[in-house]
Parts: sequence; structure tokens; C-alpha cells
Amino acid sequence: MNLLVTGGCGFIGSNFVRQRLAEPGPPVRKLVNLDKLTYAGNPANLADLARDPRYVFVAGDIGDPALAARLFADHAIDAVVNFAAESHVDRSIDSPEPFIQTNVVGTLRLLNAARQYWTKLPEARQHAFRFLHVSTDEVYGTLAPDDRPFAETNRFEPNSPYAASKAASDHLVRAFHHTYGLPTLTTNCSNNYGPYQFPEKMIPLMILNALEGKPLPVYGDGLQVRDWLYVEDHCTAIWLVLQQGRVDDTYNIGGLNEQTNLDVVRTLCRLLDQKAPAAGGPGRDQLITYVRDRPGHDRRYAIDCAKIRRELGWAPRESFATGLARTVDWYLAHRDWCRDITTGTYARERLGTGA
Repeated sequence: MNLLVTGGCGFIGSNFVRQRLAEPGPPVRKLVNLDKLTYAGNPANLADLARDPRYVFVAGDIGDPALAARLFADHAIDAVVNFAAESHVDRSIDSPEPFIQTNVVGTLRLLNAARQYWTKLPEARQHAFRFLHVSTDEVYGTLAPDDRPFAETNRFEPNSPYAASKAASDHLVRAFHHTYGLPTLTTNCSNNYGPYQFPEKMIPLMILNALEGKPLPVYGDGLQVRDWLYVEDHCTAIWLVLQQGRVDDTYNIGGLNEQTNLDVVRTLCRLLDQKAPAAGGPGRDQLITYVRDRPGHDRRYAIDCAKIRRELGWAPRESFATGLARTVDWYLAHRDWCRDITTGTYARERLGTGA
């Protein structure tokens, strides 16, 4: 299989690329990583793979039709896994337009390039071709405390510009199958965590702030509930859906780990106090600081992943306790990576500015 992975220098994308080039299973002859290298796209996430003959990195935009068409043709692509997205809710509240441009327009142009390429393939390769779109549970809106978790049949009720842009892209993927016959798949996941996550997201932000003795900002009362999914479990599920999922179907991927934001932060503080104790002073939970809640903050997300368990035999390997411990260990062992991110060194080096 020749894979085109978009957004492969980001958090989930880079973990997927690593997994595909490291784990046994159906062979990947070539993996082409197309990434625009926005602020969250870090080539250092995959620097050690640069000499792998199967790996090809291309700096570019999924919204560039000519580039996409060239990549499909030059590399005889058999499947697409589309991670490329603007994904931070706070940024979408501050400035929605980039989310529409990347998540909606970019996905549309990538779909169209895939369709034009796919229509020219021999029948057997047309049948085998797949376009897998990676989406989020936020398209479903919010849940009350006693509501059943989101199933694939829940209607879309996005509550942020980010969620709305992802809902729109999900609809486009479905439309390209029903209108043109393009073999598409969609996955909707819960909150991911793990190695290489950009530190604007809650878990790495709290780890780095706690290590530096900075405040740990918690929105509102901190009782918003999220279902936490370890990123490697997510990547395993995506690969399984790509190989065995039913065309024109959606699969929810969840970690089965509902936690309040406040409990997550407190657990991180306990882990860091054990693994990297500060010299004297109180525990790091004393750094927790409550801040004004963000606009339209969804109260609870939870994923019903019974379908992927039943049909494809997938289940998460990591509990929240084991996954969070692995995550803390990774950040403690990769302080240089964290320092380069927080100081902007990686961005300057990526752009060749030097200083």
C-alpha cells in the first residue's frame, strides 16, 4: 500500500506515521507525508525517519489542487488518511476563518483531487482505494451528565467554530461517496493525549507549567467531562478502519476514560510530584488556578465505541492511569523537544531564520 498521510507532522499524524513504519502488519511500500507546517506541524516529530526509504515528506497545503494531483500520480497512492486540520477550539473562537479555510475548503480540494485521480485508476485499484477522514466527537455537541455517550447515529450539533468546520468536512466526505462513488471512511475520536502533543493542549500545557512552577489554568469550575484516548490506541484503530471498515461508514473511537478536567490536572500533579519532585514547597496541585470559562464551552463529551469493538474487534489497550503515566514519562524524557516548542526554536529552524 502507498499511503498519503496529510498533517503527518502534527500530534496524531506523527504518531500514526511512526506506528505504520514501525509495527508489523500489512506492508507500507511508501508513506507520503503532506504537511503545511503551520505552528503545530513540527518536522522534529519525525526527524529520525528521514532516512527510511519508504518515507517521503512534502511541505505543502491540502488546499493546493495541483500539488495534490501530482502527489497522487507520482506516488501511485492507494489510500489517503486525512489528519490535516486546524484543531484548537480557543483559536477558532478568536479567529474562525483559518478553520474554514483548512478544515472545509482544504478538505474539499483534497477530496476533489482524490476523486479525479481515482476515476482514472484500473477497476481493481478503484475498488481497493480508500479515503479516510479523521474527525472529532465535537461535531456531536455536548452531553448532559446522564446522557448516553455519542453514537455514530447522533445528529450533528457543533457548538464552536472548530466543531462546525469539522462537521462540514464530515458532510463533504459523505457527499463525495454518495455523489461520485469515492470510497470514503470517517472516524470520530474523543480527546487524544500522548507523546508529541503541541503544548497549547491541556495535558502537555499542565505538565510543562507544573514543571516550571507556573499557574495551572482551569476553565470555570473544572468539572467539564472528556473521554480521554491514548494516541497510539487511536492510531491502531484508524489503521484497522482503513483496512477493514465498511465504505461510506463512520466509526467512533473512544478511550472509555471519562474524567473531569480538574481530576486530570490533579492526577498530573500527583504523577509529577512522584516522578519529578520539586525541591521543597507544597505539592503542585497548589498551582491550580481557576480562570473565566471560555465561550460556548461544552460540558461533557463521551464516545460509544461499541460499533468498532463489535465489527472490527478494536478496544483501547491503555487505561487512563497507564496512558497518563506513559505520557508524563515521555515529556520528562524529552525536555529538549518541549523547550524547543515553547521557545519557538523549532519554528525558527523550520523556516531557516536561524535566530
